[in-house]
Amino acid sequence: MSPAAVAAGAFPPIAPGGVHRWGGAALIVARRPGPHEAPWPSPGLSPAERRVVRALPAWRRAEWLAGRLLAKRLVGGALAAPEREVEILPRDDGSPYAVVGGSPVPALNVSISHTARHVAAALAPEPVGVDLCEAGSADAVRRVADHVFSPAELALIGTDRADALAGAWALKEAAVKADRSGVFGSAPRGVALLGLTPPLLGGRRRAMVWRAGGALLALVLARP
Repeated sequence: MSPAAVAAGAFPPIAPGGVHRWGGAALIVARRPGPHEAPWPSPGLSPAERRVVRALPAWRRAEWLAGRLLAKRLVGGALAAPEREVEILPRDDGSPYAVVGGSPVPALNVSISHTARHVAAALAPEPVGVDLCEAGSADAVRRVADHVFSPAELALIGTDRADALAGAWALKEAAVKADRSGVFGSAPRGVALLGLTPPLLGGRRRAMVWRAGGALLALVLARP
């Protein structure tokens, strides 16, 4: 698909606040609260979660809390468990996992993303990655594009359309989150971007991109 075809397409909108379902995954996106809007300490956190968040810089606490509360809502809804019994804790590599009633839930995979304006969480029975990228971050994406995208992918995306760049970046990052690898190493080059509208990735991956206000939201499911 040419850049002109990408420009002619449109990422479908996704409404904030509600639980959306796609491909077996559950997904929520919301406006991110400001640093003084989120209650702290939050009554919805377990002692283990409080220990994690206390170790964070003060400026990161609101974003961390916002993402975890969305993920707790998804897990609680999926298992019909009270949210106070749900914990979202970090693995050694920083990726989140769910604990319910003190026991890990390996059958559910969690992913969380946030920008300065939005936060999202996704839950799926297979490896899942969710990522947000503000369309206003397109200049930053352009500066690192050669490290993340192949020449063929850049020809596909084009560099003159902010939402295409942001959507492509979100797809790559969501994919490496599903793989539990990092976006700043060589891993993104191993994820082939074959289409953008509709999104198509190489390998055993399914993907979708939506517009959430001024951000692009990507969801990637990776079959193990």
